[in-house]
Amino acid sequence: MEGASNLWSPGAVQRSTPVDVLVMTPWFAPIIWDGTFDSAILDAQFRDTTIGLTVFAIKKYVVFLRLFLETAEKYFMVGHKVTYYVFTDRPADVPQIALRAGRQVVVLHVGSYRRWQDISMHRMEMISNFSRQRFLHEVDYLVCLDVDMKFSDHVGVEILAPLFGTLHPGFYAADRQSFTYERRPLSRAYIPRDEGDFYYAGGFFGGSVPEVYRLTTACHQAMTADQAQGIEAVWHDESHLNRYLLSHKPSKVLSPEYLWDERMLQRPPLLRKLRYVAVPKNHGEIRNR
Repeated sequence: MEGASNLWSPGAVQRSTPVDVLVMTPWFAPIIWDGTFDSAILDAQFRDTTIGLTVFAIKKYVVFLRLFLETAEKYFMVGHKVTYYVFTDRPADVPQIALRAGRQVVVLHVGSYRRWQDISMHRMEMISNFSRQRFLHEVDYLVCLDVDMKFSDHVGVEILAPLFGTLHPGFYAADRQSFTYERRPLSRAYIPRDEGDFYYAGGFFGGSVPEVYRLTTACHQAMTADQAQGIEAVWHDESHLNRYLLSHKPSKVLSPEYLWDERMLQRPPLLRKLRYVAVPKNHGEIRNR
C-alpha cells in the first residue's frame, strides 16, 4: 500500500477545508477528524459505557498530573463514566482535584526504573497485568495516554473502537520509507522498508479492554524476547506498538488533532482543532530524576 500514509493522496475527501485529508484507511477503518462525526449521536450510543484512562506518572513525571487531570475533567469524555488509572511510584504526590459525577481516580502503586527507556518499555507489561487483574472487570474501554500532555479541546466517544491508534504528528503526511520503524531483522518489532501503513504514536492508543490486553501482552512478550537477544527496539514500546498494529489493523485511526506538539511542529491548515497537546518541558531534567 505504497503511499497509504500520505494524507494528501488522491481519493481523499474534501471536508470544507483548504486541504484534502484521508478519512478512511485502505482496510476501510475511519480516520477521525473534526467534522467526520456527530457527538450527540455517539454520546447516546455510548451512554452506558465506562472508560478507563491509563497514565504513567513515574518519578518527576508526577508534576504533570494536576494539569493532565484538570484538563481531562474539562474535555475528556464529558458526560460519561471515567476511571483514571494513575500508575505511579509516588502515590502521596497524586493531586486531589474536583471530579465530575461518575468519575474517579484510582492510584496504582508501581515500582520505578533507573532509565526512562525502561519505564517506557514496562508500560506494556503493567497495562497487560492490570488489564487481567482489574480492568476487564471494571471498565469497557481503555485509553492509554502519555502524562506530559494536556487536553485543549473535546476528546470524546468518537475515538472508541475495538482497537484504535493515533497518527504520529511527525509522520502523518510522510511516505512510509521515512517512518522510524525498527529496521533490524533481529528485533520482534522489525518492519521491512516495503511494508507499513501508518506510523502510530505510542502516546495515544486503546480499545476494548480485551483488545488492549491482547496488544499489551503481545508487545510485552516481544520486548522480553528482544531483551533475551540483547536488542532494544529503536523507539522502545512505540516500535512494538507499530509492529502490532501492522499485523492487527486498528478498527479506527485518530488524526493528529488527537496528539500534537506546538513547540516542535508548525500547525498546518488542515488541523482545525488541537485536542491533546504536549506540555513544554526539559526532557533531560524530567527523565533522569
